[in-house]
Amino acid sequence: MIIPWQELDPDTLNNLLEHFVLQEGTEYGEQDVSLADKVDEVRQQLLQGSAVLVYSELHESVNVVPKATLSSAPLDDYQG
Repeated sequence: MIIPWQELDPDTLNNLLEHFVLQEGTEYGEQDVSLADKVDEVRQQLLQGSAVLVYSELHESVNVVPKATLSSAPLDDYQG
């Protein structure tokens, strides 16, 4: 199920994005990127519509998913 991020309390959204960024372990090369910058990057993807928040009832988790991948797999495949 897609969660309309615009309807979330700003603190809740920020906590979800921080959790996602910390779980991802994304490599940013040789430069250090702060947690706040990483969260802002994901927030921009939500604002631009290139990513969405997806709740998996099966896994009872929320994940950030590229919108382009939604048609290729069932929503419950996106676990966090």
